[in-house]
Amino acid sequence: MIDLFGTLAVSLMAIFYLLEKRHHIYILLFSGACLASSSYAVAIESWPFAVIEFLWAGIAFWRWWQVRQETS
Repeated sequence: MIDLFGTLAVSLMAIFYLLEKRHHIYILLFSGACLASSSYAVAIESWPFAVIEFLWAGIAFWRWWQVRQETS
């Protein structure tokens, strides 16, 4: 079951990354998928992957915030 969660999280990351140019909400969704992927990494005790995905989620959230400010 945990592998299914990890597969879903990484798949959503790829999909939302591809859709980023269409609307800034996809950047936020990408950030959430990164958090899910980080959670999966914690569950399987892959600490380097968990840390990198957590940082990537923060970077994506910051990008979303910047783009949202520009479009408002």
